Amino acid sequence: MAKIAYAQIEIVAGQPEVNAEKILKFIAQAKEQKVELIVFPELALSGKFVGNAFWQKSFLSDCEYFGKKIIAASDEITIIFGNLVGAENREIDPSSYFVAYGGEVRLQGSTKDLIEMEFNDEGRTREIAFQIDSAPFRIGDRAERDKFFSDQSKDLHRPLIYVNAIGIQNRGKTIYTFDGTSTVYNSRGEIVQCAESFKEGLNIIELEEIDRLPEQKNSQQLGIAEIYSAISYGAEKFLQQIGMKKVVIGISGGIDSAVSAALYTKILGAENVFLVNMPSVFNSATTKNLSEQLAKNLGCHYAVIPIQESVDFTVKQLESTQIKFLSKNKTEHLKISSFVKENIQARDRSSRILAAVSAAVGGGFTCNANKAETTVGYATLYGDEAGFLCALADLWKFQIYQLADYLNDAVYQREVIPQGIIEIVPSAELSDAQNVDEGKGDPLKYPYHDFLFRAFVEGNFSPEDVLKLYSEKILESVIGCAPNLVEKYFPTAKDFIEDLERWWKLFTGFAVAKRIQSPPLISVSRRAFGSDFAESQNIPLFTQGYKELKSKLLEK
Repeated sequence: MAKIAYAQIEIVAGQPEVNAEKILKFIAQAKEQKVELIVFPELALSGKFVGNAFWQKSFLSDCEYFGKKIIAASDEITIIFGNLVGAENREIDPSSYFVAYGGEVRLQGSTKDLIEMEFNDEGRTREIAFQIDSAPFRIGDRAERDKFFSDQSKDLHRPLIYVNAIGIQNRGKTIYTFDGTSTVYNSRGEIVQCAESFKEGLNIIELEEIDRLPEQKNSQQLGIAEIYSAISYGAEKFLQQIGMKKVVIGISGGIDSAVSAALYTKILGAENVFLVNMPSVFNSATTKNLSEQLAKNLGCHYAVIPIQESVDFTVKQLESTQIKFLSKNKTEHLKISSFVKENIQARDRSSRILAAVSAAVGGGFTCNANKAETTVGYATLYGDEAGFLCALADLWKFQIYQLADYLNDAVYQREVIPQGIIEIVPSAELSDAQNVDEGKGDPLKYPYHDFLFRAFVEGNFSPEDVLKLYSEKILESVIGCAPNLVEKYFPTAKDFIEDLERWWKLFTGFAVAKRIQSPPLISVSRRAFGSDFAESQNIPLFTQGYKELKSKLLEK
């Protein structure tokens, strides 16, 4: 019987020598087990995201050099692998597949295409197709991929093996996880074998048996479970790549920093996580107690470093400093508003305390922002928007809450994130207007704004689109939020329009500059900020159609 192996390998982008060594190791294992054909993912030597190296002749030469080593190893086995080709061959496709046997390339083509092969198996010709890929994890992609390749195998009336990579790769700002989930489909389009997500390994199957094997139900994690797997895997691999073994997290008693703390503690161990609570006069006893309870539950290092004295000193220093307008021999003083004082608090926490603690322990400090805040820039530049990584920045607030429950229920299987943190109103606690004990919090109404902002980012909705749906009274059902929220939060059309314009101006205005300067993030959606979402620092636009519709609604 013809044995086929598909190798789900961790590819290190931009390191063909490292990848070649691993590929040759798997080829040797396959030979020992009398495998006739082994298949590797797309771009198995170079990686998918290699930046400017894609255009460097020396890098391409390295890929070609190690590609020849792979081809030479095909003396006793057929090898299918993906590699970059040199500029002179790019009329074929820069990402090509190679089928090698007997130390020679027998077939070459674009990795966009299926690779169709024939085997003489015990005197009978058997056909099979392969699709090699290098596809990052994205929520919902697995189901679509299974449907696509199931249909293809049925149309071809032959088995199909899909081979994907694992690992992390990045495009600067955006870090992608690769989950693998390499899959075997029989000629009826049924899944009969699937490699485990985010796990490297050599998987062997007998060609003759593929159509005899029972259909395998999809056992892959879905929903918040797969999101947790992708984020925890991505954060762990990123920490390994940059050599960071200790992490400092500013915890406020709020949900975002609590989830971040639980996530990193699971990855690094409690002994390598430092939680720092930095209260001002505006922080309640409630959130301070919740912060301490979180630290106790996780067993991490914990410190309370108040900031009020340093904030007061900064304000006093600024207001008492003379500003001289020398050309007119005029002197004046700054007036520090309550809004500026909020920014001073945020920057004092991150730029002064967390940065210093990180340096002292030999680690880095995290950014704990979620996608709703990032969308409209609800964060302080060089303050709570700072950090070496923002693991949660591609998750909406409702997903943060789901992740908190999942961490308690499934990951730790006990309450590490106190229920009080899950239930408390989200608040930055930067002024009396955000007093959590009085039920006051952030200006974002997350049950609605989460979905409005998601429509902006992932649905390409404009204010005109939103206002049209509002006028037709179908906005909530289209964007996916709970019914009756719009009327609850915005009693009049004027209220609704003012809110819509406020956030649209921020989303397309100064928030762009903040996002450009924010830390790298782990992508789990198709429209993560960074590489997947095209940004331009333009003036916010309100179209003519929007202005006409706005005028009609306000007249009513």
